Amino acid sequence: MKTDFNALSKELKEAFNRRFHQQAKFTPDTKTVVAVVADLKDYLFQYPPLARRFGAARRLAQCAKKLEKQILNAMCFMCETRGDCTLCKAQAKCITQRFFAQLPQIQRLIISDVQAAFEGDPAAISEVEPLLCYPGVLAVAYYRLAHALQTQGVQLIPRIITEYAHSLTGIDIHPGAQIGPAFFIDHGTGVVIGETCVIGAHVKLYQGVTLGAKSFPLDENGHPVKGIKRHPNIGNHVIIYAETTVLGNVNIGDGAILGANKWITADVPAGAKV
Repeated sequence: MKTDFNALSKELKEAFNRRFHQQAKFTPDTKTVVAVVADLKDYLFQYPPLARRFGAARRLAQCAKKLEKQILNAMCFMCETRGDCTLCKAQAKCITQRFFAQLPQIQRLIISDVQAAFEGDPAAISEVEPLLCYPGVLAVAYYRLAHALQTQGVQLIPRIITEYAHSLTGIDIHPGAQIGPAFFIDHGTGVVIGETCVIGAHVKLYQGVTLGAKSFPLDENGHPVKGIKRHPNIGNHVIIYAETTVLGNVNIGDGAILGANKWITADVPAGAKV
């Protein structure tokens, strides 16, 4: 039996478009998004030395141009009119400019994360080691880029970024989470941080920690209710040890320490040891 590849290609395209893309004209290109944020990470880390060479500004401008196109694609994909309109183009350009203006601030946050990793790990020989080697630092750096886009109202792309970091590190941070400075994830594998989680400054997590949601309410049609606060609030200077799970919209007070293998579904007062 001879395969008609033209017919096969058409069938696959039409079925997938009907199920997932409907009549959208554009979708973000995952490979391009990943390449852009990997370059931006190098600029923020100033490593490899290529990020410091002559022509770096030109390459940074090229990153902005590519990202602007992907932001426009995401806007067109989510647009109810499915149109590539002038307004969307102007908004994509404005969002990109605001995002790139935030890079120095994002870099300062990453520096605080690197310092927290160095100070929080006696095995680290210098601040360069966590910068270049630690999966927690890498995952949080990608999260900070994704979160900056999320707060600008960009859809799809922030999740592409954090899921890319998830695939690299085993650390799953939703871009909607709010995380303060000097955040350190030690070892990291298996950490999950949910969308509406709020984390203060100088917080340290170990591997396997979950900051998640309990079973959430359903609407009259049996669908999950979207947009509600459902994840924990973690205060400043909190330490949560390995494999501990904190679920729901609970408050963990400043300076609290949660030991390993705990199941937390209620508030923990400031300074407490559980």
